[in-house]
Amino acid sequence: MLRLVPLALLLAACAPLPVHVAEERCLQTAREARAPTGTAGIGIVSGPSGTRPRGDLELNISSDWLMGKDPSAVYETCVMAKSGEPPSRPLYARPDWKN
Repeated sequence: MLRLVPLALLLAACAPLPVHVAEERCLQTAREARAPTGTAGIGIVSGPSGTRPRGDLELNISSDWLMGKDPSAVYETCVMAKSGEPPSRPLYARPDWKN
């Protein structure tokens, strides 16, 4: 019986998500298809050897953006793949989507 527990957990991880959960997860995928995303920072670090400047840069470029895919199509495909159902409303109709 104990051997079935990991198998049940693995199968549960493959189960379709509720549409609203899939929509929330796929929103980031759509944002990444719209344009590269990232962060940048600059500052001063103090330590035993004195102070020094520091810079950080993170850039995320999705293959969907590189291929010029429409974020709405990426969103719909993602939601369908994760939930097995179409989104409850189109990406561009979401109040939290800024085009």
